[in-house]
Amino acid sequence: MWGLRWRRLYWRRHLQPGPLADCWAEPLPPPGRDWRQQPFLVCDGEMSALDPQRGELLSLGWVRIEAGRIVLASATELLLRAQHSVGQSATVHQLRDCDLQTGLTPAEALQQLLVAARGCVLVFHHAALDLAYLDRIGRASFGAPLLLPVVDTLQLERRQLQRRGHLLARGDLSLARCRARYRLPPLPAHRALHDALAAAELLLAQVQRRATGGSLVLDQLR
Repeated sequence: MWGLRWRRLYWRRHLQPGPLADCWAEPLPPPGRDWRQQPFLVCDGEMSALDPQRGELLSLGWVRIEAGRIVLASATELLLRAQHSVGQSATVHQLRDCDLQTGLTPAEALQQLLVAARGCVLVFHHAALDLAYLDRIGRASFGAPLLLPVVDTLQLERRQLQRRGHLLARGDLSLARCRARYRLPPLPAHRALHDALAAAELLLAQVQRRATGGSLVLDQLR
């Protein structure tokens, strides 16, 4: 699915036993599967910098979607122990150095995420940033990047606007601006769990608008 099989072939020789290997052992979902038959894990990370080479992952949040519904009981947020001061990034995510002193190691946090993600399609808003951090941790902890099926609500929105001839301006693809176009209420931003819940609601709104005759298959979420 989505080129993952070939990329996994290269990395499989480096892959170590553990939760990432367990995720890879799950069959990739067929592109023609109805989206309501596929569980999703909607995730968000908060970082100390937008550059994965300079920053650290500070928190992770996620929530499941099953049968087209958000499972609030699955909502989870983890804090990670930072190796360096969060610095000025605290003004964005409101996480202080003292909040993170007893946090999990990156490997421990990723392990919990992967256990929750087994059998799921991951969902992010702006997946490239989150995956840059998570893949780096995956390579350090389990010998390989995640290489799991992913839906990106930002890219879904970009394609939808481009099909309508919308000229994108700065900020048009922010999570808050995307939600506003679907008349979703504002939510507190820049906390991992809040943003994961916000992205989950956005995905459901995007699917509802795109579904023809009430149906949508996974391949239409690329």
